[in-house]
Amino acid sequence: MSPQLTLQTPLQLPATEIPSYLKQLWNNEESDNKGANTFCLLVWQPAWIEQQLISVGKITGPIIGNQREEVIEAAREIVLEKELPHCTAPLDQKVSASLENKKITTKHEDLRGQHIDSSISQLQPRRLITLAPTIEKKNQLETLVAAYCPLPEDGGNSACGDVIVLRGGIDSIKSNLKMVEELIPEDLPSWLWWNGSIDENPEIFEMVALPIRRLIIDTALGEPSKCLSLLQKSIENEQTVNDLNWLRLRTWRETLAMVFDPPHRRTILNDLINVDIDIEGDNPVQGLLLVAWLADRLNWKMTNTLKQDSGGVKTEFIRSDNKKVTFRLMPLPVGKPSIHPGQIIGLRLISKTGTSPKNDVCVILASESGECMRLEAGGMASKELIEEVVPIQNNSSEMDVARLLSTSRGSTSPLLANASPLASKLLNMITASKEVKN
Repeated sequence: MSPQLTLQTPLQLPATEIPSYLKQLWNNEESDNKGANTFCLLVWQPAWIEQQLISVGKITGPIIGNQREEVIEAAREIVLEKELPHCTAPLDQKVSASLENKKITTKHEDLRGQHIDSSISQLQPRRLITLAPTIEKKNQLETLVAAYCPLPEDGGNSACGDVIVLRGGIDSIKSNLKMVEELIPEDLPSWLWWNGSIDENPEIFEMVALPIRRLIIDTALGEPSKCLSLLQKSIENEQTVNDLNWLRLRTWRETLAMVFDPPHRRTILNDLINVDIDIEGDNPVQGLLLVAWLADRLNWKMTNTLKQDSGGVKTEFIRSDNKKVTFRLMPLPVGKPSIHPGQIIGLRLISKTGTSPKNDVCVILASESGECMRLEAGGMASKELIEEVVPIQNNSSEMDVARLLSTSRGSTSPLLANASPLASKLLNMITASKEVKN
């Protein structure tokens, strides 16, 4: 599905005039359409890497704000040019930081907030408000507004809404956030999609992430401890939070559940002694969330022992029968990583049911056959092997957000709520272990 533009050129109005303009727009007695009765979506959309790539002439404008292929490929080239680790995800903060001191050239058209992905527009949002900070920090605030009628994919009726864009330097946006709250309808559900690194601009985040607002974040973006800390804090405060990093784990969890769905395999779970997870690069969050989910489901208790193990980390859980389960997280230096830092590429579970090796079982899930072969090493072929290739979903962030908007009931997933504290505890142990080592 191709993105859609607003059907009229947005009007650039003074910020103080926008509320009255919108009131006049929807209260017009001659209009039959009073606006969709759906939801309001507030989007933080910095698009730092895209802005910087355009400013230095690596790609052409306009600035759109989505994860288009042109931006991803240009960012991969920067990874090589700047001699960053090859496992660096193309949209990682390290790529953005390597471009920060480049001289800004000509200005380009900025369509953030106007270039709406059709996966979101077909949900017919009542109001879409975009906060679009510019890399030129001293830019004054520009506010744009337009009525918007999505083009229905099936040719049916369309309920209209409006789009509002606040574009300018960080300080100019921050000083006008009170107006943003006045623009959000009180009688409709409101969402905040923080479409950027979690640890950037914490003051603005605190101002817009109100307790009544449903959050959409991505714990793959930002310093891992801050990401998991925010996730856990939101859950503890009973604020609805959705994590795109957790959402991308869905195929791994579903595939694992299907492997153990046959009754004769369920006993294998009771005798697990090893869990190994391979990830791309060094962001551990997704791997920790997966093992935390598994430990929660199987009622394992984590010990306080952790060791560095050939670049990875290793710790232990205690099963309900007081036997040990060893967990190992291994970062791999892949050459062309996913756009999502720390993406899982392989999972191995080893079950030992007795004293005879012939009764041992090894379950391997991997994103490709080469990873299956890597996980088979070390004598695993002598065990009963159960292997599955997990199809990695390469959905854009916009499509994942649309799925959340269309299916969420306004509450945090209980599975995520249970896994988050354990993942955070694991990460704190890893961080403490590295500090002691250094």
